[in-house]
Parts: sequence; structure tokens; C-alpha cells
Amino acid sequence: MNLHDWIDELCDVLDLDTEVDEGLILDLAKSAAHNVERPAAPITAYLLGYAAGATDADPETVEALAGRAQALAEGWDRPAGAPDPDDVDDEVPDDSQVDHTGESFDEG
Repeated sequence: MNLHDWIDELCDVLDLDTEVDEGLILDLAKSAAHNVERPAAPITAYLLGYAAGATDADPETVEALAGRAQALAEGWDRPAGAPDPDDVDDEVPDDSQVDHTGESFDEG
């Protein structure tokens, strides 16, 4: 079973007659997960669906709503303590052979 089959079956179970742009939803969920935090992905997708249903949105309106949500996610400040994505994969130099006797450092 693939994702498209899952979506079809889920729509049947939920008694929904709708087309799903899975690429749009997945891109939005990815932005929310990476820019806010992982649990934001399903919540964002749920709220997009809720907004679409509450307004009886057509596909173009759903796309516009998703665009607004994605812009919010992409502009979101990272939570306190989150690593800088530019530094995450930086190589840490091995200074185990360096004598640090007498050195002090500021932790703050």
C-alpha cells in the first residue's frame, strides 16, 4: 500500500469526497516540523484541514491557506536552545593532543 492508497482508504473511512494534494500537505508539514518543532507538523496539517472545511474552501483557497501557514512556519523563530542549522553539521576539530593546562574559559 502506498500513500495515495492510504489517502483513498482514509477518505472512504471518514466519508470524505475530496481530492488531496499530498505534496502541498507534506511540504507544509515539513516546514512546520523543521521551523517550529516536530509536533507542529500534524497540528498544522489538521488546522489547515479544519480551516478548509470550515470555509468550504475550493482547491485554490486551500492552496492560499497553506501558503499563508507555510510563510508563518518559515518565518518562525527557532525555539530557545535549538541549534543553529548552519552549525549543526560543522566538523568539531580534535584538539585532544593540545595541552590546555592553565587555560580558563567562560561558560556564559
